[in-house]
Amino acid sequence: METNLIELLLIGIGIVFTYLLLSVYATQRKILEKLFLQEQTQPQAIKEECQPQTINVVVEANAVNTDAAKIAAVIAAVQHHTNLKG
Repeated sequence: METNLIELLLIGIGIVFTYLLLSVYATQRKILEKLFLQEQTQPQAIKEECQPQTINVVVEANAVNTDAAKIAAVIAAVQHHTNLKG
């Protein structure tokens, strides 16, 4: 009786361990494909021509938007503080 329970326990642990191992492998593979496979789908000539200009435009746009957002936040905070006093 005791050996049957131990065997059943070991089989159950083996099945759970195998399932977890396969699920972690599948998830890791999907994440890696999502992150790194997108870069390989573009042809090399297009990558070299478009990438530096695109990055510069995005960085400049983010810098302008960030500065504008900071200024708007400061103005809103001052107005809110003024309204609370008055």
